[in-house]
Amino acid sequence: MTAPAYPLTLDLTGRRVVVVGGGPVAARRARGLVEAGGAVEVIAPFVCEDLRDLLERVEITWHEREFVTGDLVLPEPAWLVHTATGDRSVDTQVSREAEAARVWCVRADDASTSSAWTPAVARGTHGTASEGLTVAVTAGADPRRAVAVRDAVLAALDSGSLPVRRVRPATGGGDVLPGGDAVQAGRVALVGGGPGAEDLITVRGRALLAAADVVVTDRLGPRGLLAALGQDVEVVDVGKTPGNHPVTQGRINELLVHHASLGKRVVRLKGGDPFVLGRGGEEALHCIEHGIPVEVVPGVTSAVSVPAAAGIPVTHRGITASFVVASAHDGADQVLRAASDAAPDATLVLLMGVTRLASTARALLDAGRRPDTPVALIERGWLPDQRTTVTTLEHAAADAERAGVKAPAVVVVGDVVSVRQQVGDLAGGVPSRG
Repeated sequence: MTAPAYPLTLDLTGRRVVVVGGGPVAARRARGLVEAGGAVEVIAPFVCEDLRDLLERVEITWHEREFVTGDLVLPEPAWLVHTATGDRSVDTQVSREAEAARVWCVRADDASTSSAWTPAVARGTHGTASEGLTVAVTAGADPRRAVAVRDAVLAALDSGSLPVRRVRPATGGGDVLPGGDAVQAGRVALVGGGPGAEDLITVRGRALLAAADVVVTDRLGPRGLLAALGQDVEVVDVGKTPGNHPVTQGRINELLVHHASLGKRVVRLKGGDPFVLGRGGEEALHCIEHGIPVEVVPGVTSAVSVPAAAGIPVTHRGITASFVVASAHDGADQVLRAASDAAPDATLVLLMGVTRLASTARALLDAGRRPDTPVALIERGWLPDQRTTVTTLEHAAADAERAGVKAPAVVVVGDVVSVRQQVGDLAGGVPSRG
């Protein structure tokens, strides 16, 4: 490559392409041409095992002989030729005849004498954020550098740190609108956003968010990530606060199906994990009942991660080997049922437990829990204003009221709370408070 190159993507579907040579390099070239839909012909007196396997699996014409003059123009001119014989004189002959016949030629042995070059290529796989994208990198005569950059770009695309959302609708298939436009079937992703910190969402969750056309978001998800979305991405806020549920669960279900039915990529962004007291199961069932493809992306549940941020492991050797997660939203009866079959020393983690803390604590005491059982009330876990209040089961309600504890908060009941005294807060970047 002695002159500036002109990058170009070729449509080789059904077009004659020739590979001269039968070794491993020729096998890789032939495989790529087959994947591109070309009508591939291989010219070589012998082929390696990889190429032989390819010949047995796909439709490739093999001319079992040496390259001869006229192979590039008969029975019809080729559109492209790759030569990789390992014999410089043969590769030179192929490139000269290609030049005379105005056929683009890629030489494996000497890029400087080629008329075309193959970049390091990666294609987004089905179901990932980079689906439909092709990454091609050239680096002059440094192919390893090109491969390294290609892989880094593809990883960034799949991680959601680069813009990957479709701007134009995908073509082909789907229903037809009254105006005659085709509509691809949309899909819904139930994405767990983790406990609130923007960098605790999973890689796949972040990637799907970057590719979304519509985001239906909760109050407790990593809402800071929404600022990075394009202005044309529709954000639907269905967040609930204690005692205020402006959008019912039934309506949320309808919104997911509605937007996906229009061919949109929909992300239901939730705090924590969609299937841990997040009603993700209800949303998945509703989508499936209406023929909408749906996937779930697990999130870091606040039931485990928020105590961890406060330096409280939900299990700890020598203290307890089990824990129970329960919703305290509907009162103490649910909590007691959840804990009834647990080990006496099991840690009890209560979500949505601030409002009914007094009645829940009284019920646990009546059920036999020790009055001096340690309790931690962790507010706004993993956020800069995280705060932890440590008390006992007997005094939990009074201490919470005195400290002004407010939702969102996670309540931890059990002897594991004592570990915090030794380690303090463990959330990176969160100042220690409480």
